[in-house]
Order: sequence, then C-alpha cells, then structure tokens
Amino acid sequence: MGFTPPISHHILPWHSTVSSLSRSLPCAVSCNEESKLIGDLFRGYNKNIRPAAHPTDKVEVQVKLILTNLISLNEKEETLTTNVWIEIQWNDIRLAWNTSEYFGIEVIRVPYNTVWLPDIVLENNIDGKFDVAYYANVLIYSSGYMYWLPPAIYRSTCAIEITYFPFDYQNCTLVFRSQTYSANELEIILAVDTETEQPIEWVDIDPEAFTENGEWAIKHRPARKLINSRYTPDDLEYQEISFNLVIQRKPLFYIINIILPCSLISSLVVLAYFLPAQAGGQKLTVAISVLLAQTVFLFLIAQKVPETSLNVPLIGKYLIFVMSVTTLIATNQIVVLNISLRSPNTHTMSHTIKHVFLELVPRFLGMDPLVDDGEAEAEVNGVRERRRSSFGLMQRAEEYVLKQPRSEMMFDKQRERHGLTRSFGKIKERDTSRDTTASLYKSLAQAAPEIKECVDACNFITESTKQANDIGSEMESWVLIGKMIDKVCFWVAMALFSIGTVAIFLTGHFNSVPDFPFPGENKRYLPS
Repeated sequence: MGFTPPISHHILPWHSTVSSLSRSLPCAVSCNEESKLIGDLFRGYNKNIRPAAHPTDKVEVQVKLILTNLISLNEKEETLTTNVWIEIQWNDIRLAWNTSEYFGIEVIRVPYNTVWLPDIVLENNIDGKFDVAYYANVLIYSSGYMYWLPPAIYRSTCAIEITYFPFDYQNCTLVFRSQTYSANELEIILAVDTETEQPIEWVDIDPEAFTENGEWAIKHRPARKLINSRYTPDDLEYQEISFNLVIQRKPLFYIINIILPCSLISSLVVLAYFLPAQAGGQKLTVAISVLLAQTVFLFLIAQKVPETSLNVPLIGKYLIFVMSVTTLIATNQIVVLNISLRSPNTHTMSHTIKHVFLELVPRFLGMDPLVDDGEAEAEVNGVRERRRSSFGLMQRAEEYVLKQPRSEMMFDKQRERHGLTRSFGKIKERDTSRDTTASLYKSLAQAAPEIKECVDACNFITESTKQANDIGSEMESWVLIGKMIDKVCFWVAMALFSIGTVAIFLTGHFNSVPDFPFPGENKRYLPS
C-alpha cells in the first residue's frame, strides 16, 4: 500500500491559497478592467484621423490660456517671454464608453502620442519652437471628452512702442492657430465657463501660482477669436485665437538710475555761471564734462531700446534737450569770455552798448546801474544824488596826485629862485579865471627853458597815466558787460532747463493705459 498524507496536510495549503486569491481579486479585476477598457477603446483606433463622424463635420476645439509668470519683455529684441499653461478641450466620439460596462471607470489617462491632438500652436513665436515644454498625459472621459493641459514657455514677438519710454505701456499678443486644419474642418473657440456657460474672454491668472513681474504690471488681459475677412474658410489664416497682454512699465528703476542722475549732472552746467566772467577755461571744462556724461547716458539708453527710426524715446528726447542746452551754455561762455577780454586797442565801446548793458539790463534784473564814469544818477528816498563808481574815484584821485604837486607845489619853490613871484602875483591878480598851471607854464617857457622841459615830462607822465586809467576803465566796463550777460543767460538757462524738463516728463506722466483694451469697445474683458 502507498503512503497517504494526512488530510490536514492537503487542506491547509489549499485554504491559504484561496484566501490569498480572494484578497487580491478586487485589485486584479479593477486593473484588468482599465486595461480591458483601454484595449477596447484603442482597438482599431487611428490617431492620424480627425475625430469626425462625417467629412463635413467640424471638430470644435476650446482653448484657454493660464498665465503663471510674465518672465520678461526684451525691448531690444522685441520679444515677450511668458510661462503659461495652454488648456485644450475637444470631443473624440471614438473614445467614448459606457461606465456600467467597465466597473464605473469615468476617466483614464493616456500618453499624448496615443491619441489625436489638434495641432494648435503659437503662430507669432520668435524662436521657431512650436512645441510645449512638457507633453503631459491626456485625460479621456467616458463621454469622449478630451482634456489636455500642457505647460509651455513661449517667446513671442511684441512690437515695442518706444515713444514714451520709460513711461510707456505695451500691447503684446499671443496668437494661436491650427497649422493643418482649415475652418471647415476645425473650429477654434474660447473655452466656456461651466458655471456661467459664457466664453472665457480673458487670460486666466491663478493668484496663488502667479509670480508678479518687477518691471511690468498687467493692466488688461483680453482674449477673443479673430476672423480674417481677407481669407476664406478654406485658408488656414481665416481663424485664430488672440490673447492680449496690455502691460505698463514700472518706471522707478529708470527714475533712480538714469533720469535723476542725468538731471543732477545736467544742473551742474548752470552753476558754471557763478564763476567769474574771465574764467572761461574753467567754465568750458565744466560744460564739456557734463556733455560727456550726458553722452554716456544716451549710450546706455541706446542699448536698451530697439534700433528703430520710427520714434525717439521720451528719455532720449530729454537727453538731446539737455545736451542742446549744455552746448548753448558752452557757446555762451565762449562769447562772454571774448567780451570780457576786450580792450580799447581791439574794440570800441559805443554809448548804446554801455547804456543797454550797464544801465538798462541791471535795472531789469533789479540791480543798481553799473557805470564807470560817474554819470549815473539814482533816486534814494526821493532825493536824486550823484553816483560814482570806485574805479572813477580812484582815477580822479590819481589825477589829482599826479597833476597838483607838479604844477603848483614844485612851482612855488622855482618862482622864488628865479624871481617869478611878482610875475606870478600880477598874472594871478589880472586874470583869476585862468588856470594857474597854464599861466605858470607860459611864464616858465619864457624865463626858464630847462624847467619847461621838466614840466613837459611831468605832463607826459600825467597824460600817459590818464590814458592808462581810461583804458583800465573801459576794460572794466567790458568785464561788467560780460557779467551782465552771464546773469541774464543764467536765468534764461534756469528757466529753459526747468520748463523743458517738466514739459517733457509731463507728457510721459499723462501717457496712461486706456480704460478699455480695444479702441471703440466699452468692454473690459474681465470676469464679472
């Protein structure tokens, strides 16, 4: 007889196997059902065929753009870089199923390359990359509803308007279009809100996921479908979805780093008028140094804005304005230096010039008239009194010292020696109205020829000194004229600099973003 194992030895292993199978049966059945569902759905499925029951049917594709980050706007290259999620929805009747037949499975996820995808791409991209950043799975619902949400980093073209830079705003557009299907085959529309059943006519922004840009602020973000009437529905360019971003620049960076330093440096050239009129070299050094600094700022701006000849940026206009004012000030300083260094040997000062610059101009500036010949009169407390300049008083004092001692003090000793006292007394008594010096000179010419030569020499010295004083007086008048021109030009330059600066930047201040994104439409394209 053979050996028969105990019954318990056979029953226990079988019982353990049944228990294990019973525990893993639900998972195995569920996994098999999803695999069976996918196998059944994709049996005979061709991803290259448009999901339409008839060739004349249109496939409706809904598009929505979700902005997560406005990365940058490169004005030089006129390129907008954005980080977005592009939401695309459509129906594929070939991938619908009855949930009751597949254990209530309502949604499955399949790789993107296993199903038909609408070839909707960014039309105005600048780098030639039409693909998204990551090809996520496609969600398929039991009704045949398809949902695809891939992320993308787009670099699109954006025409830059630099007229009011850096107080400008830009209108950038992202245009999406099908590359192979016409409007008769594929209808592209904006996504519809499930709650309001209204199209989502704006770029969606998730406040929790959105990162604010430090240079640009989004003012409007409309979205709309455009129909190009120049084309027919058979053309690919007939329909497109346009997402606009109206963004305004935050100018604080440019105010602190360019506008304010440029204004402060430019104001230094006005202070050159406080230097003496004869210090033309120092004045020109200040003006040329400021001009070179302004040129550096202009070079920095040229590196920022596009190389276009259509418009000049606002800050460029300001730099050109202050450079022009600086050039005019430098030219004025050369003219003032030329006037201040004039002398009677090179120029003759007319009475008109002296009257205008030494009397009228000082009165216009609220100053006392500046004259060097003591002929000006001023009214103080209702009494008219004579005014003499310090130079005129010094000139007359020198004439008195030079003429009186040589004509009278010296002659008192000489006439005692040569017995001319009586003669001089008679002459003085006969004609007291005549000049004493002239009488003595005539008497000496007859009595003492050697003394006459001495007097002639003294008179020559006197005339030379008087002529030198006259030359110095006229040269001082030229210097005073230069100072008056400096004062007038100082106030003119201050007024021109202040008014020009305020006027230029006020135009940028009033360049505000319009209340509505599109001209002629009173619609904000925002969620209600």
